[in-house]
Amino acid sequence: MSKENQSVGGFTLPGESGYEQLTMELADKWGADVIRDSDGTVLSDEILTAGYDIYSTICVIRDHNEWADANPDKLQSTLLMTDARTATDDGALTIPVMEDFFDEQFAVNDLPDAMKYWQVFDRTTGTELDRKEWQYDPASRSVIIEHPAPFHRYTVNFFAWRIWEEISMYNHTTNHWDKEHLKQIDPIYPETQEYLLTWMEDWCKTHPATNVVRFTSMFYNFVWIWGASERNRNRYTDWGSYDFTVSPRMLDLFAEKYGYSLTAEDFINGGKLHVTHMPPTDKQRDYMAFVNDFVITFGRKLIDIVHRYGKKAYVFYDDSWIGVEPTSPRFEEFGFDGLIKCVFSGFEVRLNAGVKVDTHEIRLHPYLFPVGLGGAPTFAPGGNPTLDAKKYWNHVRRALLRAKIDRIGLGGYLHLLKDFPDFVDYIADIADEFRSIRALHEAGAPALLPIRVGVLHAWGKLRPWTLSGHFHETYQHDLIHINEALSGFPIDVEFLDFDEIRKRDLSEFQVILNAGARGTAWSGGDAWADPALAEKITQFVYRGGVFLGVAAPSALTYDTGESVFALSGILGVDLDTPARICHGQWSYEEDRDQAQRLIPAGAQIPLHARVHLTDGQATVISSRDGAPTLTINDFGKGKGIYLSGFETTLENNRMLLTLLLDAAGISAINSGLITDNPKVEAAYFPASKTLVIANEADTPQSTSIEIDHTRRDFSDIPPYGTIIVSW
Repeated sequence: MSKENQSVGGFTLPGESGYEQLTMELADKWGADVIRDSDGTVLSDEILTAGYDIYSTICVIRDHNEWADANPDKLQSTLLMTDARTATDDGALTIPVMEDFFDEQFAVNDLPDAMKYWQVFDRTTGTELDRKEWQYDPASRSVIIEHPAPFHRYTVNFFAWRIWEEISMYNHTTNHWDKEHLKQIDPIYPETQEYLLTWMEDWCKTHPATNVVRFTSMFYNFVWIWGASERNRNRYTDWGSYDFTVSPRMLDLFAEKYGYSLTAEDFINGGKLHVTHMPPTDKQRDYMAFVNDFVITFGRKLIDIVHRYGKKAYVFYDDSWIGVEPTSPRFEEFGFDGLIKCVFSGFEVRLNAGVKVDTHEIRLHPYLFPVGLGGAPTFAPGGNPTLDAKKYWNHVRRALLRAKIDRIGLGGYLHLLKDFPDFVDYIADIADEFRSIRALHEAGAPALLPIRVGVLHAWGKLRPWTLSGHFHETYQHDLIHINEALSGFPIDVEFLDFDEIRKRDLSEFQVILNAGARGTAWSGGDAWADPALAEKITQFVYRGGVFLGVAAPSALTYDTGESVFALSGILGVDLDTPARICHGQWSYEEDRDQAQRLIPAGAQIPLHARVHLTDGQATVISSRDGAPTLTINDFGKGKGIYLSGFETTLENNRMLLTLLLDAAGISAINSGLITDNPKVEAAYFPASKTLVIANEADTPQSTSIEIDHTRRDFSDIPPYGTIIVSW
């Protein structure tokens, strides 16, 4: 693309000392207005004085090894549980507490203030052993149970120091670094706070060229527990977990404020921990609120220092983001000027766009690393980063057409691009395409269809759009696929928790959607034991609303009464359980006419749950292996729609959109915002009278669309291509 035709701005380039000429060339080619450093790189004076705004990346709790070594009792920690050991009839049972964990990441914390929280459990009976029944041997780092019950299984809950910061650990292993392991210090201690405030002041003084301080992120990383065995190195990962905030001092301060004490088992939970996919407990919510309050209170002090030096403060919505909660009502108390989110998918774009800050920025994939998160090569022999970028952009673009993002950028090591000129050219195209889409948003919002969908789960607005990480970490859950599909639809979406839905006037919604496996936070778990909840939604549907359930919607966690689904009366189906084995089943015939109308060619409905008809009244649109997979049940003036599962594909996305619109009485093809080809999506910006056509397939596509009684045909749209036309 010639310089005359190139747009400029809204692009953050990762610079690299030693590659100044390459940095300047790519800044010009991609229209960058900002140059940033990346983890493991620095910017030379030549780059700093080249006339670009400068982002500087800091991780507040990392890169302090000298202070950490002098203050080893101020490191961050966590609670761990040993694997279960079985006692025999040979006498005492010895449990080495660190045997199961990566000893480069963890070290035993057996200081007195930590030992008071240690616990030993007989997991066979589910009971905790009295302190008199076990002892700890610091020399062997083992717990010894002198008189265990023969053939019972025992575990130890214990505190461990985290001695290698997890993102640094990941970067070492991914990029084959040969440098000092970085430790993380804990600001919950007053001494650490005093040190960090001084450090932040000195940092601002010594970085006069920095315009934006990018916090990565605040203090506590998402949980990432590595095991001793290479066969199970990644023992546990949860992007939303608070386990890495836990310390003896944090627990002591919590007890002072809330008037009750938490135990190690409140976090360990029998070894399950409290994965974000599980409904949160009251204790968990209290603890999250307590940590959030601390992170805001101390974090604001650091941000105020940054502002005093005339710099802006952005936060990275990844890595050490725990306790930040960007979509919570309190987030604005931090005073951040912007938020940056690395994105693989559309739902992550929507997550970023919904946060209340002045500037929303996304970091595109692939990162400029030799290999990706899954270990496959990217900027290395065998990699195809251009194809990777096209596929990622394809997902991201859907959401960019629905919600405004202010900036895009890359991260990593610029020198890796020397052998990938096609990638360099493609990023230039993406940068210009992004700026064109942003300009459309600035002129006016895209048109929406007259339908509002409320997505109901236990986390609601506190965790909208996401589940527990990126798509590759949560792909097996129906709701993340639904979120990804919804992220690119021209409809209004709001996330609701169970408390809110009890209070809201549901008539403002056309559809309430609930999706997930039985017992999860997404389906709802024990929230459905409240009959008032079922009553509220039943009334909503009876008066004309639609309840769309996927997998195990409204599922009680235990069998009670006549049904598992609390809303089985609305749906006309209920979950199959062993208690149903001897019961007869309603016979049915698939409604082929409705199937042809509602299910596009190539769409597939996975059988993630088996259901049966409750009274034979629901219409079965499709089935698999003798179980209904799509049903519609008339209920009063409304409908109950059931899907046995959902996975995002181009055809499945169109099926979901068609179901939503059909339920709301809107014709999909004649809506004026939807193409007649499921592989091609459209966004219309009425203020500028501009239409964007996006081919989401890897082959050329053609389509037609009608807006304001004018129909146009588009032929041979290139793979992953975009067409922007005035209407």
